[in-house]
Parts: sequence; C-alpha cells; structure tokens
Amino acid sequence: MSRIVTLTLNPAMDFSTGVERVEPTRKLRCSLPHYDPGGGGINVARVVDTLGGDAVAVYPAGGPFGDMLQRMLAELGVVQVRVPIAGDTRESFTVDEGATGQQYRFVLPGPELAVAEQQACLDAIAALDPLPGYVVLSGSFPPGVAPDFFDAVAALARRIGARLVLDCSGEALQYAAGKGGIHLLKPSLSELATLAGGKVEGEAAQEAALRSLIERGVAEIIVLSLGGEGAVLASREGIERFPPLDVPVCSAVGAGDSMVGAIVLALSRGWNLREAVRYGIAAGSATIMRPGTELCRVEDVQRLYGG
Repeated sequence: MSRIVTLTLNPAMDFSTGVERVEPTRKLRCSLPHYDPGGGGINVARVVDTLGGDAVAVYPAGGPFGDMLQRMLAELGVVQVRVPIAGDTRESFTVDEGATGQQYRFVLPGPELAVAEQQACLDAIAALDPLPGYVVLSGSFPPGVAPDFFDAVAALARRIGARLVLDCSGEALQYAAGKGGIHLLKPSLSELATLAGGKVEGEAAQEAALRSLIERGVAEIIVLSLGGEGAVLASREGIERFPPLDVPVCSAVGAGDSMVGAIVLALSRGWNLREAVRYGIAAGSATIMRPGTELCRVEDVQRLYGG
C-alpha cells in the first residue's frame, strides 16, 4: 500500500449548525455548532485515514483557526504537516434549515499565500520519508496562488515518482487540463462542461466529452461525479457508468472528497479500477448520510460497498 499525501492550499475550519428557518434581518437562534477540519485535501486525508490507509495532510495554516485545525486533526489521529503562514486560516459554515430540509453553504475566500509559503508546501512534501506514491491536489486555490502553481506540483510528483490526482475547479482546473499529465481527475458535471467548452447534456454528450479529454492526454483516468445520478468512469479501456446508491440524504458536504479518498486508497492497495470506483461511490454515499460537515464512517462504507 502506497503512502498518499494530500495538499490543501486553502484549508478551513468547517462548522455546521441548524435553524428552523433562514430569514433576513431577524436574529436566528441556531443549534449548537459542530466543528470539523475541512478543505478538499484535508477531507481526502481524513477519509483515507478512516478507511485504514497511510495518509499525510500537508497544508498551510495560520491564526486561531489554523491552530484549531491542527489540534483537531491531531485529535483525529491524522498525520499532518502544517506549513506556518502569515495570514489567518478561513472558516466555512453550513446551515441546515429545519422547516424545508434545505442546506445553505457559506464559503469564505481564505488568506493570501505568499510565493515563499507556496514553495514551503512543496518542500514539505519533498521532505517526507517515506515519499508518497500518490499526491492529491484538492480544493480551491486561495488568493495569491496562480493557476500555474499546478506546474510546480506536477513537476514535484514526477521527481519523486508519485501519481498526481487532481480535484479542483475554475481557472486552476482549466490550466491543469491544458497541461495534462494527471493520473486521476474527478470533475463534476459543471466542471466537465467547462473543460468541454459548452453544455454536456445527456449521456452521449458526457461520454463524448470524457473520451475527448482522455484522447487529448488530460488524464489517464477520469471519474465524473454526477451526485444523485451516480458516476462515470473513463479511461483508455473505455467508459462505464455506475448507478447511485440509495441512501438517506443528510448533507452533501465532503461527499466528493470522500469519493476521491476512497478511490485513491483502493488504487494504492492494488485494486482494479472498477472496484476502486465502486469503493469511492460507497464512501461518497456514506458521507451523504452524515449530518453537517461530518464525513463517512468505515462501517457504512463497508456495508454500502459490500451491498
């Protein structure tokens, strides 16, 4: 089993709460908050650790929420490397509305990362012993980080002999797709549309867009996440669709990250690609079952995968 390192450039302290109804102006009396360390790669590392893998979470952090993030990851037993920064780590919060069952997610931009702080993150990965077999770059790029930071991460992965996994959006995703060299890419449907340069409505359009990305060498493996409609696996071997699992929906926070974590863990264990995707779908579905910002439980993942 290979070591998996995650790089989260814009981590957050996630907290969730509930209120009967979200209304303007009035004071809204909320339920007691629940706190979780968050951000794409942080979530991926947590899931890998939960499922018994060897994960290291590398992340820049500063200020009181940075301290809280470090403390909570330590309490969870996640191996971590915190890179100190001048700015304050952000917080993000989720509000569940009791009257409607709707969920509101508020995501703040995060601190600006200086060039030296960006390099310190890369140096932290290069200094790991043992070196990882997989590098997962997941989550948003914070202010100060240009899309071409991807080049530095890709070069590092090549230098240490690691496979690069990417789960990001916006300009960073578009830039990375233009460079290629990605082992595993996990876009959402809207992100696939961005890469395809237009709408991808219907199965035929989705599959055509995925084939084009594979043929262009954007990634060796693409797992398209379709939320309640399942997922699509694309590789040189072809395309396969996976149906969704029927689970009660409590919260979508971290579901995509959980999918990535479980897929990469399965691949690091030598599983075949199809079973790895099934395992990822089980982990994502198990996270959907959890309230607020909580992530999957191992017993739920195993039950859903086995079923």
